[in-house]
Amino acid sequence: MDEVLFELKQLTYVYPDGTAALKNISLSIRKGKKIALLGNNGAGKSTLFLHLNGILKSTSGMILLEGKPVQYDRKSLLTLRKKVGIAFQDPDSQLISGNVKQDISFGPMNLGWSKEKVNKQTEWAMKEMDVTSLQDRPIHFLSLGQKKRVAFAGILAMEPEVFLFDEPTAGLDPYYSKQIKQVLNTIHQKEKTILLSTHDIHFAYEWADEIIVISDGELLYHGHPVSLFQQEDILVSAHLEKPWVFETAQILKKKQLLSAANSMPRSKDELFELIHSFKGE
Repeated sequence: MDEVLFELKQLTYVYPDGTAALKNISLSIRKGKKIALLGNNGAGKSTLFLHLNGILKSTSGMILLEGKPVQYDRKSLLTLRKKVGIAFQDPDSQLISGNVKQDISFGPMNLGWSKEKVNKQTEWAMKEMDVTSLQDRPIHFLSLGQKKRVAFAGILAMEPEVFLFDEPTAGLDPYYSKQIKQVLNTIHQKEKTILLSTHDIHFAYEWADEIIVISDGELLYHGHPVSLFQQEDILVSAHLEKPWVFETAQILKKKQLLSAANSMPRSKDELFELIHSFKGE
């Protein structure tokens, strides 16, 4: 699936205090892709997401959605936000209802769905995010991890075409981080487009079809994960380390303990399989 979903043309955004958060960003986002956005805090990742959802309007440049410029009148923004769901890094910024079930059902109710469909989607999303047992609990009684899972459930329930996740695993323990990653794969199986920002380079390397790197508001890289970690200059500029799977394979190839002809492994399992097959030769 190579159909272009979003096209950004020289996108620039300057905050009222004069801070340039995005600087002439030009890139294309294709439908059905899993894309990881990497960069330090303050690099511009969250600002970029807020443009894709229409919350922010660029200072200059433009965004095309399916070939048409994004419009900012009320009707156009409602249409955009039906297609593009966003889960913020801080869940408190989007949890607005009294209890968990009310909050998760709020979005679907505003899509004009029948009561039966709203309830079905809400129940499904609560189950996917393991918050069914919390459905009657007031939002302010939830932990940070629980709030994140409720916020994700609210986006899931609306079934947008595009999912934007800002630091989805931040603040979660390993068990729920793993659960979030499984949910991402479930979403993608439905041919949805997923963009997520993360500091977890190991996960980004294994999971993503493409990686975007932003540093100080500028686009440094957009392409295949393996190619990124072969480019030392970009890694230095963006203060990125190599994933341990990539680095281990690189060392083994240099020491001729792994065939140079093999493609670079993307996961622990792929690395172990290559080592095992090389030993068997």
